[in-house]
Amino acid sequence: MTPEELRSVSITKSVDARGTACPGPLLEAKKAIGTIKVGEIMEVLSADEGTKVDIPKWCAKQGHEYLGTIEESGFFRIFLKKK
Repeated sequence: MTPEELRSVSITKSVDARGTACPGPLLEAKKAIGTIKVGEIMEVLSADEGTKVDIPKWCAKQGHEYLGTIEESGFFRIFLKKK
């Protein structure tokens, strides 16, 4: 999805992991995914560069849909849909 499309999606859950380093954001995402329903969208906020690689890989392994990443000032917004 384009950054414009990502900014307009309806987010069910936002996980703020900006205060943690790798693997913290991924662990936070793993915990939070169980709190949303299939088809819902989760956003992970992270300042750790590695999260941009970790979350898409994890989504592929678990069968979730990685939607994209938006780079903000000092952090990333990573979007995924639970499958």
